Amino acid sequence: MRMIMKMLQRRTALRSFARIVSVAALALSLPGSPGFAGEPIKPPPVIAVFAFELDDESPAAALQNLATTTAAAMDKVNNGARLELAQSGKYSVIDASNTDMNSVKDKSFQSCDGCEAGIALKLGADQSLIGVVKRATQTDYYMWIQIRDARTGKILDQQAANFAGGEEGWGTGVRMLIKHQIIANQD
Repeated sequence: MRMIMKMLQRRTALRSFARIVSVAALALSLPGSPGFAGEPIKPPPVIAVFAFELDDESPAAALQNLATTTAAAMDKVNNGARLELAQSGKYSVIDASNTDMNSVKDKSFQSCDGCEAGIALKLGADQSLIGVVKRATQTDYYMWIQIRDARTGKILDQQAANFAGGEEGWGTGVRMLIKHQIIANQD
């Protein structure tokens, strides 16, 4: 009798497993699902992320006539931007932060009228991202990000935000700007 009960339990378990597998296979074969055989999965666009530029207009910088921001703070901004874009799964990221700026007007992407798009295209990217951290005071800053189509130079997205806090929070600020204003606008 015990043996019959065990066989029945196994049979019931196998049927349940078979039902689960069948439902999962059906769900993956529906149009719009990632495994639908009729639709190839489109890879995310490749985006070249250029080094963010610093515009230090703080009173301290004006008095000393030099930037009061550390290179480490800007590294956190650049790394934070690339990380947030890559982790979103919406982009495949190319680090373009070491671009030779000699051919760029005024050595600033802000003033070159979209020249970064051509550079991004040469790097194999579909899109380019440039950004600026504008320091207003030691505890207030503004971030601006612009994304262009690398082939046409057309601006695809442009976002900005004001933040309060010192430079130790700039990396978090750029991640929040990308997450809540760039990535969120794509859904």
